[in-house]
Amino acid sequence: MMDIHQILKKLPHRYPILLVDRVLEVEPGKRIRALKNVSINEPVFMGHFPHRPVMPGVMILEALAQASALLSLAEEGKGIEKDAVIYFVGIDNARFKKPVEPGDQLILESELDRARGGIVKYKVRALVGTDVVCEAELMCTMRSVA
Repeated sequence: MMDIHQILKKLPHRYPILLVDRVLEVEPGKRIRALKNVSINEPVFMGHFPHRPVMPGVMILEALAQASALLSLAEEGKGIEKDAVIYFVGIDNARFKKPVEPGDQLILESELDRARGGIVKYKVRALVGTDVVCEAELMCTMRSVA
């Protein structure tokens, strides 16, 4: 549904912090399903951990936040400014259930829970295959960079 070139037009992130490789499905205003290919070539694996590389939980949450931002930006034209940036402002109930290792494909799912007072809340989860590896509630806000 959205390839890396389209993602680069929507998000301000660039390598090595861009953590969404492809959007598989999106229902604007409702939900998104995206993909992150986890590669041993990523700089984080040099130190986390050199003898047993594992994707840090904060990186999984950042990938979920980026997918959530893409969900919100999918509604461009509905009062969303072209140069808007989505800022990650909170995490609730984050749980990590299994490690994510190089070679895994991380499926990122985000569902819009509610929007109130400029804060948008998402229910998110990350999967490897059919296994849930992380779930949380994220809060974001949108600001114009102009």
